[in-house]
Amino acid sequence: MASARQPLLRTYRSSDHDALLSLWSRCGLLRPWNDPRRDIERKLAHDLDGFLVLEVGERLAGTVMAGYDGHRGWVNYLAVDPAYQGQGLGRLLMREAERRLLAVGCPKVNLQVRTSNEGAVAFYRHLGYHVDDVVSMGKRLIDDAVPQQSPNCTPARRADPKVHRTSGSGQPAPLQASSR
Repeated sequence: MASARQPLLRTYRSSDHDALLSLWSRCGLLRPWNDPRRDIERKLAHDLDGFLVLEVGERLAGTVMAGYDGHRGWVNYLAVDPAYQGQGLGRLLMREAERRLLAVGCPKVNLQVRTSNEGAVAFYRHLGYHVDDVVSMGKRLIDDAVPQQSPNCTPARRADPKVHRTSGSGQPAPLQASSR
């Protein structure tokens, strides 16, 4: 663990899981349509080196996910515990994420910020980021809704990659090869 004064920046370990989810919750990053456990699983399967955590003393105080797709770098889940904000920890996490992206040849970093999060926009501007003249679009390929915890509800069913929903009945239909 890091000393109370000196933060320790390192890659994620499975023992960080619960503290990480708690941190993301305290920072307001969790959304019901996006199961963070699945995001962690996917990141671990793809690129552990870009999954960073920051400890202060015995506490997980920050995190960031960074990745490079061969064209652009992406930053997700930058979070600093509200008790530690304003101490340069977010800047430290971003500097290390950018360093690792540059080391693999990444020419530009992209990130997305909710328009309502003016504090995050100001933070990134301070680090030299600017708003690109683009529209951010998304399409969900896998239903990642967080399963309901109520005993009266059944957990959300995970999407089967071999089926898709038809527009008429809403029932699963097998995928067919395109004739185009």
